[in-house]
Amino acid sequence: MATKLPESGNSGGRQVATQQSAGGSGVATINSSVQVSGPYAGSVAATNVPAGPIDLTMALAIKRGLESNLGPISANDSARAARARRLQSLSALMPNISASVSDSVQQVNLAAYGFQFKVPPSLGFSIPSVVGPFNYSSLTGSLSQSIYDPVARRNLQVSKASERASVLSAKDAREQVVLAVGGSYLQTVATAARVASQQAQVDNAQAIYTQAEVRKAAGTNARIDVTRSLVELQTEQQRLLSLQADFKKQLIALSRIIGLPQDRELVLSEPLSFNTAAIPQPADAIQAALTHRADLQASAAQVKAAEFALSAARAERLPSASINGDYGVTGPNPTTMHGVFAATGSVNVPIWQGGRVNGDIQEAQATLHQRQAELDDQKGQVEQDVRNALIELQTASGQVKLAESNRTYAAETLSQARDRFAAGVATTVEVVQAQEQVANAESDYISSIFSYNLARFSLARATGELESTFAGVAQGRQP
Repeated sequence: MATKLPESGNSGGRQVATQQSAGGSGVATINSSVQVSGPYAGSVAATNVPAGPIDLTMALAIKRGLESNLGPISANDSARAARARRLQSLSALMPNISASVSDSVQQVNLAAYGFQFKVPPSLGFSIPSVVGPFNYSSLTGSLSQSIYDPVARRNLQVSKASERASVLSAKDAREQVVLAVGGSYLQTVATAARVASQQAQVDNAQAIYTQAEVRKAAGTNARIDVTRSLVELQTEQQRLLSLQADFKKQLIALSRIIGLPQDRELVLSEPLSFNTAAIPQPADAIQAALTHRADLQASAAQVKAAEFALSAARAERLPSASINGDYGVTGPNPTTMHGVFAATGSVNVPIWQGGRVNGDIQEAQATLHQRQAELDDQKGQVEQDVRNALIELQTASGQVKLAESNRTYAAETLSQARDRFAAGVATTVEVVQAQEQVANAESDYISSIFSYNLARFSLARATGELESTFAGVAQGRQP
């Protein structure tokens, strides 16, 4: 019978980096994030983990992720299973050879088989109804070989195409884990930068509160200014606690996806940075994606497998031929054996099988149509991924420039507000407002840099070149 494929060739699950518009008073009005789900969120325990704090660069994190993340491990196991199924299909076309050795002792009651011999007593002999015991030995080799089996030949082509699709899916799984690990690393270092920035805001709020207390003690400041600066200080402290908690949870999540112990201290040695690079043209990026995306190539291989499966179903109507034979020696004992053999050639011609072949053909046609539709959809998805990544990269690049400028102006405003407050010509209202502007500007600046770096990873993933160029992407070089 023809090999039957699942209706859908989609393996399911994909890791994505998203960028969404978000309203706000700051410059950076986009929120970027990495969504890691399915087996890519898990891992097996890594080996050779050093003692003490673990110094983790992005390259080392990705290397550990490729070794320990459950996504590539599962994909590689699926590829191994597909390879095994190809070998099973090949065995149907290869000769099957076996050998057997036996030594038998028997005693037969002929009367049980309906043989009853009645010889006249005058003849002087009788035929016993029980024969034996007697023994015989046998040494035989058997051969079975398919001469022409159109279904088995096409089934082998199905398994080859399916194996290729599984290998390409395993390659795509590596791309996905690079995006998952690299994006998580960037997200974690961005949170670390926010923690450092927020700590600076807490220190600044503490200095303002202390100054307000001094001025109140000197009688040059109202109590409301002290209270207002205290509220601002505690608000900044609350934000710091929240960010510190997020940072700890992100470190645990990063440890989880790369197989490191979750109770170990991770030291992320590559801070968040910004390096400009040229943005490729959409047509060039889309062409690169159509050439390099492993998931698209896997979908094409799935279509090929479905075409072979349809051909195999139609071949069920064709005749097949095979030979079977055995040769050996047999005799009452090993010293008196004689050669024996048997050979059979057969041709099987299907005539009527109750409509089963027609049903197999229709099922294979439906599967092929589904695989072709999935391939067309995958091409559209690839183009969408590239175009979205280019838009996100252009947007984030502009956001970085605006956020950097706004950050400088906000710092100048805060400095002037503090000078005015120290001179007694301004209240804490002006200082608190300026401090909020600095906090927003710092947050916008960090968010825009993170969005830009993540957009570069997304573009490399969209073009199918992330694993080979992630080091260059991390350093701001064009892939």
